Amino acid sequence: MRVSVFVSVWVVFAAILFSGRTPAEAQAAPPDGAVFHKIIKDQMKAFAAGDANTAFSYATSALQQRFQTPAIYLDAVKRGYRPVYSPRDITFGTSKVTSKGPVQEVYLTDPDGEDWLALYSFEQQEDGSWRISGCYLTKSSGYPA
Repeated sequence: MRVSVFVSVWVVFAAILFSGRTPAEAQAAPPDGAVFHKIIKDQMKAFAAGDANTAFSYATSALQQRFQTPAIYLDAVKRGYRPVYSPRDITFGTSKVTSKGPVQEVYLTDPDGEDWLALYSFEQQEDGSWRISGCYLTKSSGYPA
């Protein structure tokens, strides 16, 4: 059974608190994509190493509660998100601010050579750090040139 992981929660008050901007200004400013790239790459390194605890640590507490344990989370990603779990190639697309919060496009090629688009959603934590709040995976025709 494919596990849907796209859980997206945006905490507007955190964005306002940490940015000092109004809600409209906070949504208008694009997030720093480099921050999201590092989080995604680090989580993928943890997947490649089979390090469930570290991979799980990049997920929001809501996502962690949904999967309950690092082992269950790792197994769900391994079974339902193979392109994310063991990508052959990764290309980062655009970082966008949506009505539900920031999203990072990631174009992936899986081990069989098939192309995918992963849309990672992020949530800012109380300490100002970012965590992955979800990942929506869909077939793709590859990175747009």
